[in-house]
Amino acid sequence: MNRRRLILALAVLSFGIPSLLLAETNAVIGSWKLNLEKSKFPAGMTYKSLTRTVSADGDKITYSFEGEGTDGAVKYGFTAKYDGKDYGVTGNGMAYGADHIAIKRVSAHKYMATLKKDGKVVATSTAIVSADGKTTTLESKSTDAKGNGSDSTSVYDKQ
Repeated sequence: MNRRRLILALAVLSFGIPSLLLAETNAVIGSWKLNLEKSKFPAGMTYKSLTRTVSADGDKITYSFEGEGTDGAVKYGFTAKYDGKDYGVTGNGMAYGADHIAIKRVSAHKYMATLKKDGKVVATSTAIVSADGKTTTLESKSTDAKGNGSDSTSVYDKQ
């Protein structure tokens, strides 16, 4: 009987501890500054500055963005879970005019997102945090109303 309890306890620990560690080591948490020299945007979509702040509260992640775009101040944000469900965006200046975002965590350093406006997908993106945790590279693909595609690369440095 004691042997069964020991095996059960080891099984619970082997499945439970990695998930606890994963929750505590979210690579995107922190303050990030857009590196304009390393970033590439399509015509009409540029920033003079942009800071991204990411915080966690349990399984909810809050992203807030603040900076200066070519058309003036940019300030938007959202709170989401990495469950692939849509979450509303508040403020102004969200890329591609998106009003909702859905994010999935692929691994400890990779995230995929779908941006929507009025229920229609306007862009997809993949974010990869470097192994040393100092840089996040966000590759985005979008299609405009005419069916024209464009790509962008946003590189953020951890502050």
